[in-house]
Amino acid sequence: MRKALLVLAGAALTAGCELQQLSGRPGHTTAPADVAATVRARLDSLPGRTSLYAKDLRTGREIAIRADDPMNTASVIKLPVMVRAYRDNQRGALDLDQRHILRPEDRRRGSGLVQTFAPGLNPTMRDLVAQMIITSDNTATDILIATVGLDRVNLMLDSLGYTATRLRMTTGDLFKEIWVLADPANARMTHRDVFERGFPADSGRAERIFMVARDSAYWPGTMTAREAGRMLEHLETGVLADSARTAEMRGHLLGQLFTSRLPQRLRFATSIGHKTGDIPPVLGNDIGIIYAPKGPIVVAVFTNENRGDFFVVESTIGNIARDLFEAWGR
Repeated sequence: MRKALLVLAGAALTAGCELQQLSGRPGHTTAPADVAATVRARLDSLPGRTSLYAKDLRTGREIAIRADDPMNTASVIKLPVMVRAYRDNQRGALDLDQRHILRPEDRRRGSGLVQTFAPGLNPTMRDLVAQMIITSDNTATDILIATVGLDRVNLMLDSLGYTATRLRMTTGDLFKEIWVLADPANARMTHRDVFERGFPADSGRAERIFMVARDSAYWPGTMTAREAGRMLEHLETGVLADSARTAEMRGHLLGQLFTSRLPQRLRFATSIGHKTGDIPPVLGNDIGIIYAPKGPIVVAVFTNENRGDFFVVESTIGNIARDLFEAWGR
């Protein structure tokens, strides 16, 4: 009996290996089709507006789900701000070792650690870029936008062919708009006032946050999943900057501290360079490059207007990353 079971187990293992080998041969593409269906089902299960673009840079395989729909970027728009800074550095227009003295009016609420330091902190521009990406620091972001110019970020995007991606306002302006929505008299507030008062905590706060996340007039940036994926591909392949600056930008993305989305199921299996963007619980985005054994996989997932559990949004994005890694990366 035991011998018979061993024979059957061996046969099953052999058949499984043969099936796995067959699915990887040219002309047998059931695995990519299956992963596309799985990813779509996961995305469509979320109670909100969603979009996705994924590309296996080794083979060129793609998955696009509502990939050309304009989405609220939240902090994902910080990626092109970084690109603008490094392109300016490459042409000699910005010294990344230049220091900025933190002023009281520079500080911003929300994500990031620079706000926790006393005025007088003296980081380099490179330090600020790192914090803008790895901790999504809003203070660093607005200092950099003031340095490189909001309009110049958009001119760069246009010149590179990113027609749907735009930086629309600073984080300071967005936070001020939230106060103005609470009471139009707050239009006289300065950015320093906004920082010192924090965020409105009245009974209409939740509804107002949802409205701000939904209404494009209040989006800090707009982007499509396809253009996000293309920007990541261009960064990875050295289209956006020279090799040394490309390596630095890649390093910032790999240093990302938030691991609850794309890296959630993969952080101990492979490296992922990525940039998050969120207004919990109504918006949770993540775009990044999965450095799989077979080659890089670009993925951009946007979830806007979420009406469900934010934990489920993050878990779904983590599952999608694992699906792509298992289908394309191993």
